[in-house]
Amino acid sequence: MQKLILSFFLITSVISLGIAKQDLIQAKPSALGFDEDYINLKVDSIMQMGIDSLAFPGAQVLVAKNDTVIFHKAYGYHTYDKLQPVALNDLYDLASVTKIAGPLPALMKLVDEGKLDLDAPFSNYWKPWRNRKDKKDLSLREILAHQAGLVPYIVFLDKVVKKNGKIKKRLVHQSSGKRFQRQVYDGLFIKDKFERKMNRIIKRSKVSDEKKYLYSGLTFLIFPSLIEQLTGTAYQSYLEENFYQPLGAHTLGYLPQGKNYVNHIVPTEVDSLFRKTLVKGWVHDENAALKGGVSGNAGLFATADDLAKLMLFYQNYGEVDGVQLISAKTVKEFTEVQFPANENRRGLGFDKPYLDNTELPLAEAYPSPLASPTSFGHSGFTGTFVWADPEKKLTFIFLSNRVYPSRDHRKLYSLKIREAIQDVFYRGEAKL
Repeated sequence: MQKLILSFFLITSVISLGIAKQDLIQAKPSALGFDEDYINLKVDSIMQMGIDSLAFPGAQVLVAKNDTVIFHKAYGYHTYDKLQPVALNDLYDLASVTKIAGPLPALMKLVDEGKLDLDAPFSNYWKPWRNRKDKKDLSLREILAHQAGLVPYIVFLDKVVKKNGKIKKRLVHQSSGKRFQRQVYDGLFIKDKFERKMNRIIKRSKVSDEKKYLYSGLTFLIFPSLIEQLTGTAYQSYLEENFYQPLGAHTLGYLPQGKNYVNHIVPTEVDSLFRKTLVKGWVHDENAALKGGVSGNAGLFATADDLAKLMLFYQNYGEVDGVQLISAKTVKEFTEVQFPANENRRGLGFDKPYLDNTELPLAEAYPSPLASPTSFGHSGFTGTFVWADPEKKLTFIFLSNRVYPSRDHRKLYSLKIREAIQDVFYRGEAKL
């Protein structure tokens, strides 16, 4: 009887919200035991403070308890001219959230199938590294936990743009051609062989002898090719068939400008270095752009709904609608801290809370100090943030374009807006 009453309450709550959510269940916060007035007041206040402080022109917040969305609200506008309000079905450039939404589920499945060994040398699978003394023995576990000593980032844009700011015409054309098939923006096409050059530069990059936590996205530029090699399937097709379609995450994907979505795409930065215009519908990250917009480090776009489906899939340890797409054992291994003795909080690909997070005040914690040690997620340079807490069954999605009009806008970080909003939901449940 109690279950029937709760089901009726959830259904009536969904109807009262008046929002179509595809296959996501919705309910008011109060239906799941949250102080609704407290949550609305606090979140609205923090988001307005963020907009007033120019941390972002607009953003949206989605939160799910168990498998039910209890909060999804949009704030502000796409840009500071206030012409286009943020809508709940807007598409966002996910930036580094791509790492856990693109290559990572594929890598987990390959580990499940015995096609990848986390503790074997990565060079066993990526042959170009076999002849590199400093890289041949690095394991995939070290690499995914950012414990391998790889350099954090290589600015490949320096290879295609001259010191005077002009683009090298031998590498970038304004129209496609026989050797320029990959489009990087409207009217810009990169030489097909440039990806090989990127791989060579990565191969020759330095590796630190000191094995400690140092965030590096280099191998995520390589992972799509590795996944194609090990599966015999095109990278994007593999993700679609094995993950996005089963999840019903229909907007989660690369190159949205060619897919005729009805959704608006939120712009990112006014690029003064390469594209010389407002970047919209194309990946913001220059390294991913130089790979034609399809990369493992960045390039994915999605709505908040579809990101929620992915994070709920992770929160449920690889299960969706009674089907185990990835074994719970593998998901749990990837979401555990790997090298705590080295003061490295990271999982395998996933970010984790600070190791002493529960002892810290909100101003110093990451994310909320009330997030459980089993929780995990990732952030993105454009102002995106996703987090799942399997212990407390709380999933948190924050999407913004904090890089508009310039990446110099960093108040999203200094004001700790995302952590503060996430904290509201932990406290909003505890208040009742």
